Amino acid sequence: MSVQKNNPHGIDFSHIDTASLEPEAQVRLLIEHASMVGASDLFIFAGEPDYQVAMRLWGRMRTITTLPSAEGRQLLNYVKALAGIDITERRRPQDGRWIYRDDEKVIDLRLNLIPTREGEDLSIRLLDRDNNLLSLDQIGLGRYDRNALMEMLQSESGLILVTGPTGTGKTTTLYACLQHLNDGNRKINTLEDPIEFSLPGIRQSQVNPKVNLDFPELLRSVIRQQPDIIMVGEIRDKETAITAVRAANSGHLVFATLHAPVATGGVQSMLSFDIHPYFLASCLRGVIAQRLVRTLDPETRLRYELGEHNTTFADIESLLEPGEGVYFYGPDPTAENEGYCGRTAIFEMVTINRTLRDAIIQRQPTHEMEKIAEAGGMITFRKAAMLKVAQGVTSMEEVFKNIPVEYLDLDANA
Repeated sequence: MSVQKNNPHGIDFSHIDTASLEPEAQVRLLIEHASMVGASDLFIFAGEPDYQVAMRLWGRMRTITTLPSAEGRQLLNYVKALAGIDITERRRPQDGRWIYRDDEKVIDLRLNLIPTREGEDLSIRLLDRDNNLLSLDQIGLGRYDRNALMEMLQSESGLILVTGPTGTGKTTTLYACLQHLNDGNRKINTLEDPIEFSLPGIRQSQVNPKVNLDFPELLRSVIRQQPDIIMVGEIRDKETAITAVRAANSGHLVFATLHAPVATGGVQSMLSFDIHPYFLASCLRGVIAQRLVRTLDPETRLRYELGEHNTTFADIESLLEPGEGVYFYGPDPTAENEGYCGRTAIFEMVTINRTLRDAIIQRQPTHEMEKIAEAGGMITFRKAAMLKVAQGVTSMEEVFKNIPVEYLDLDANA
């Protein structure tokens, strides 16, 4: 779910003596490089005799450069000062924020420091306002997924859940949905931790644990603001879950994220908060589960013949367009970018119908609900992943790395 940058190779650090630069120049160089290549995070790892500077690119860690420990500590203190973080405190975790600006871009930087045996480690999340805010057309939706999502978004009220592990693009999907719905005719409020992007026309609030302002308190208050649509950054406690369901049942369209491995698992996650099954069934409109995989570089990807009698894509044949599923594609390991050039999402979406509502009320287990959902047209993670492979969007290696094997059930074709 990332956008290809104009310079995917970034800055060549092999010809730069970064240790000789002033901290201001070092910071600018590192941020410019991370922005060019589309990195989501920067890291400074303390150590002796060197500090390591690394980034996370398309979900994978890559070392950028190293600095002598003295210069590394100097750089760390400089960044802490920019973000308003106490430079004398080295024993406790600290958070901060800094907005980087130049003539072409504005990047929100979210900082977290944690003490380690070697010293303080710094993690910086980069939120590029121009490139990280995606529309529904950019998040990787297939034709069937888009139809399912649009059916959910047409609801005037109810609950829509987005599930998946941390770092799988849930917030990006929520922002894309809110942008689609933000037509000026509805009042939209969000509750976030933290606010990742400024969305014009949408009222955004941030939790603040320092003053005991968490999701439950914010959610109770925002309901009194008479919104049409509410986004809850994460349901992580019973009170938030109950309040969200109550709001969805009282005429609001509520979006929320939570942690669940598959779409139907989101139902069980909600029920685990002691939500009454009838109230959940009556308001739930749909659940979206997702994972991120790297996308193959179309310029360098390798193509393999499947053979005339190969049945690899047999059970998704009805989902394929003409010409798809004829070849297997993989990365070129000799390419400078290792054969990949971005990330996209693999979705599992379930829209709640009458049969599923009855299953929720009866507290049926996840595997039974999954059978009902699939019979109703849900494309499972296995089929969605194989569809991306058949289309040459990603590789089987990426699928195996990012989607647990138990949800792939690749023996289903046998």
